[in-house]
Amino acid sequence: MTTMQSGLNIPAGLSATAVAPAAAPIVRPVRAAKPADRHGWWWGTGRRKTAVARVRIKPAKGNDAGISFEVASTSKAGKKDPKNEKRITKTVEQYFAEMRDRNDVLEPIKAASLQDKVTVIFRCHGGGTMGQAQACKLAVARALLGYDPTLEARFREMGVLTRDSREVERKKYGQAGARRRFQFSKR
Repeated sequence: MTTMQSGLNIPAGLSATAVAPAAAPIVRPVRAAKPADRHGWWWGTGRRKTAVARVRIKPAKGNDAGISFEVASTSKAGKKDPKNEKRITKTVEQYFAEMRDRNDVLEPIKAASLQDKVTVIFRCHGGGTMGQAQACKLAVARALLGYDPTLEARFREMGVLTRDSREVERKKYGQAGARRRFQFSKR
């Protein structure tokens, strides 16, 4: 038996104002925390364009908290023998001159409220400063996820766990560039 209310066929037991039951919220399983390596570090790797960043994170002890970059200056001897490689430590302000790049690197740490609670060491190579900063951001987020898996929902919402896959398109033969053709002359 159906009733006609404002031109709709609605079963007798239901009214037009009946609310459908709310769908159950999607519950994602929480990852288990990854164990630290034998020295107490959590590692993360990030890439952007041709830049690659490796990050180590460790809970700070006392006044040990800080963020630093290990810049490996390889001489000719260092390329042949990694033991001769000189490592120079720089702060974020020294390594990244642009404020935008510094903010990119520190974004996951600030979101997790761990500014003065962890020691972070970066090693990055390849690409430019912006690519390195964004590679570092992804690496930090992945390392923090191993340290504290409950941060995953916040990081996903912020978009810091997504790898930006855009890379430079290769140059094609018979053309001036990736898309650019050589100048065409009709006559």
